[in-house]
Amino acid sequence: MTSKQLTKQRTKQPAPRPGRVPSTTEESLVGTVRGRGAAGVLRARKAARAFAESLSPAPAPDTAESLVLVVSELVTNAVRHGGGRYTLALSASPETLTVCVGDRSTVRPQARTPDLSDGGGGFGWHLVELLADEVTVRPGQSVGRGRGAVQPRGRVMRGKTVRAVLAR
Repeated sequence: MTSKQLTKQRTKQPAPRPGRVPSTTEESLVGTVRGRGAAGVLRARKAARAFAESLSPAPAPDTAESLVLVVSELVTNAVRHGGGRYTLALSASPETLTVCVGDRSTVRPQARTPDLSDGGGGFGWHLVELLADEVTVRPGQSVGRGRGAVQPRGRVMRGKTVRAVLAR
C-alpha cells in the first residue's frame, strides 16, 4: 500500500459504528486492504509497514515491527482458518495503532499449544495477545460492515472482526 492509497478521514468523535475502526482524534489515517491466500499475507505485511512509515510522527521501530507482526499473524489466521479471504483496516491515533482483520468465519480464534516439533504453528494467537494492549473479537461482523449488513444478493453478512490495539 502506498501513501497515496492511504486516505485521511476527518471525524468529530462520533459513536463507533459496528465493524468500523473507531477514531479517537479529529484526524486519523485509515487504510484498507483486501486479499486472499499466501500472497495476501505478504501484501498485508507490506501494507502495514507502509502504513507505519506514513505516520507522522512515526512510531518507534519496535512498535512498527510489532504492528507488522500482529498484522501478519491475524491475516495468516484469517487465510488459514477464516475461509481464505480477509479485509484489513489500519488506523492510528496519537496514542494507539489499531488493526482490524475481518474474515467470513464465525469461529472465534483460540489459543492452542504451540507445535515445537513439526512446525505446525500455534504461536500466532499467543503473539497477538502478547504484543497488543487490547484484543477483541466481534462475531457476525466484517471490517467496514455493520451487523446484519445485507449484500447485493440479499445474503446477510457473516463472519467476524478481530481488533488489536497497540500502544504507539
